[in-house]
Amino acid sequence: MNIALSSEGPTAIEVFVAEETLLLGMPQLCLAGLSEVWLLKELGHRHWMGLARLAGRAVPDFRATDGAPVYAAFRALSVEQADFAALGENDRLTIRTTISRLTHTQCASRHELNCQGRPVGTVTLVSTFVRRAPGGGNHTVARVALEAFPNRIPPIMAPGRACDSLAARAATYRSTGAAPEARYAAGGLVEDALITFDPCPAQDFNGAGFLYFSSFIALVDRAEWHFDGRPAPRATTRRREVYFHANIDPGERVAVRRLKDEHGAGERIHHYRLERAGDGLRLADAFTQRVF
Repeated sequence: MNIALSSEGPTAIEVFVAEETLLLGMPQLCLAGLSEVWLLKELGHRHWMGLARLAGRAVPDFRATDGAPVYAAFRALSVEQADFAALGENDRLTIRTTISRLTHTQCASRHELNCQGRPVGTVTLVSTFVRRAPGGGNHTVARVALEAFPNRIPPIMAPGRACDSLAARAATYRSTGAAPEARYAAGGLVEDALITFDPCPAQDFNGAGFLYFSSFIALVDRAEWHFDGRPAPRATTRRREVYFHANIDPGERVAVRRLKDEHGAGERIHHYRLERAGDGLRLADAFTQRVF
């Protein structure tokens, strides 16, 4: 791994940049090319390790003042200009990661994907630090502030501070319900539809005990396949934007509600909402453009 840092020494830094090239094989691939779920897991790990480097640490072991573990919960993600279908066995995928503090409570990373000099997508992740209440589960998660990071917030993620824009769109959606783009607004729905899943602790939860953010995307893909996926079994993501609101405990079910699903020339646009099946609490909203 080739690493460039904005400062030297074991102290906190303002920006962390890393680049690595991976040889793709079966674990990284799916029927339609690069596996989006594998990619998000990989980038989530890079985000987490980058936070450690921002704080001047070798490993991301963050703790609250009472010793309780603190984790980075993803609040939003975007996939842009993806060409996952172009990637296959023995291709070499280069991932260039940039991560820094976005606000005093959020950090963000931007991951540029490249295959032999050709861009194949960009993924942006926005996270905030959280902890559980003592003795509580995932219903008691609350934000916390950590002192390990530099106070200055660098103007990174050009052009147009994409990470800042993603965080702003997520905040706007939570307060107003405004979709990230007009094409994702309500309408074009054949019929209202809902499917319920029972996430498996061995497959869908991470080591911290949360339903992992990549599992949300896997559930959306399963719902798409259930409702209307068979006419286009090799559909791939061109763009996706997801806002995360809450989490569940193992044993709770997730309902995936189809709010919009519209077919166009060689593409489909849909908005799916994930809810806690027991009480309807909104867990996430996913806006997706898929191409055939």
